[in-house]
Amino acid sequence: MKKLILQMQMSVDGFVGANEDHHWQLWEWGDDSAWDDELKRDFNAVFASIDTILLSRKMAEEGYLTHWGNAAKKFPRDPFYAFAQRIVEAQKVMLSDRLKASRWERTRVASGNLPREVNALKVGEGGDMAVFGGAGFASALIAAGLVDEFQLFVNPAVLGAGRRIFDQGGFKTLRLLGSKAYACGMVVNRYAPAG
Repeated sequence: MKKLILQMQMSVDGFVGANEDHHWQLWEWGDDSAWDDELKRDFNAVFASIDTILLSRKMAEEGYLTHWGNAAKKFPRDPFYAFAQRIVEAQKVMLSDRLKASRWERTRVASGNLPREVNALKVGEGGDMAVFGGAGFASALIAAGLVDEFQLFVNPAVLGAGRRIFDQGGFKTLRLLGSKAYACGMVVNRYAPAG
């Protein structure tokens, strides 16, 4: 059975997005990255087991697929950007009741009924599924109990306020799968639901 892996950058105080225009992430998805080489390698290793990416309509319309498609073309031989090519090659499933058809390659639209669609995808063949946000979509997946693994990229920043992803789901306990600190200051914590 496939796992659904939620991967999010967050602040030390648990926010995935700032209310103000703070540059708090070590890598804000542009050409400049403060990530160290070990973190870059480990990040790319996650994509080796991924064959499906779940997207919200909002994320797709805000340019996620176009951005990483352009990065794959711009950096075709840079080993750090190998993940961008995997994003291009992977099957993408956009969960939406507003859109009826996709205008993106290798992307199909499925109903916005999260439990039904995600559980149907989990029993399919192939590698695991990944989701990278946004905050509202991640929150809905968490609240529905659909996430099998959390990969939280904790940036060395405290925001004080902002968007969270765990507000809707109520109390849950998690089991630590692993935690790794990197020279650049990032800590990646991996959890699975306990029980």
